[in-house]
Formats: sequence, C-alpha cells, structure tokens
Amino acid sequence: MSTAEPPAAEPPIDSAALLAELAEDRPPPAGPWAQVGAAGVTGLIGLAGLILSARLGLGQLTAPGPGLWPFVVSVVITTLSVLLALTGRQGTDTEKFSRSSLTIATAVVTLVLLGLALPVIGFEIPSLLLTFVWLRCLGKESWRSSIVISLGTVVAFYLLFVLVLKIPLPRLI
Repeated sequence: MSTAEPPAAEPPIDSAALLAELAEDRPPPAGPWAQVGAAGVTGLIGLAGLILSARLGLGQLTAPGPGLWPFVVSVVITTLSVLLALTGRQGTDTEKFSRSSLTIATAVVTLVLLGLALPVIGFEIPSLLLTFVWLRCLGKESWRSSIVISLGTVVAFYLLFVLVLKIPLPRLI
C-alpha cells in the first residue's frame, strides 16, 4: 500500500501586497478636473454625432434611415458624457497624460484617417494600413505577423461584407 501525500495547497494570496504592487505600476492620477475635461470632449463628440447623423436622415423604426444607429450611439455617448461631468470630480481613476497617451492619440488619428480615406479610395487599402499600423506600431507585433494578420483581416472583411452580406462598401476591387 502506498502512502501518497495529498497535494500541497497553494499559499493564500496576500491581497494587500497585490494591491500595493498594482498601485506602484499605475501612473499618477490626473485629478478631478481631468474627468470633467474628458466629459467635455466626449460630449462634443456626441453632439457632433447627433447633428451629423440627423443630417443623414433618421427615418422611422419600421424603415430606419442611414443615420438612425449613429444617432442612437451618439445619444448614449452624450448621455454618458453628461453623467461623467456631473459625477466626475469625485472620481480618482483618471491617469495623467504621459508618453503612453500618445498611443491612444495615434490610434484615434489613424481611425479618423481611415474614415476620411474610405469614401475616396475604398476600404481595402485604408483597412490594411490601419490594421498594420495598429499591430506593428501600437501593438509591437513582428513584421511577419503584422503583415499576415493585416492581409488576412482585409480578405476576411472583403469576403464577409462584400461577397456574403453584399454591403455596398466603397472599394477598389
């Protein structure tokens, strides 16, 4: 008869030490007015979305126009921005702008450039470039995986949206 020992239990996690370690890695807080500033910026984006989507035409619920869903999303963005403006000064979870904030700014700028290029040159090249920039420059992926994933993503989007769903996207091919 063997006298096997029971498996050793893992030591309990020291939650205070874990929280202290996470706090060390965190950038310094930006303060309450940063929350209000963020609410103002997103509120302006929401208002712009409301105006632009209304110009597209909302239609009716039974026959929605092209601006209906962008309008709904803009209502949500604007509402959440107002709530953040009202409650934001009590929040402490914002981070000061740092070098890593440039990553987010780069992502936003490239996404806006995609939106501007899409109607002019189609979705293939801007989508390929956007995916590549996000993978290689922002995600620090290897050249090979950035190229393969970017090409695969655009091909998959083409097959799904153009061939299968027959969505009239502006395109080159």
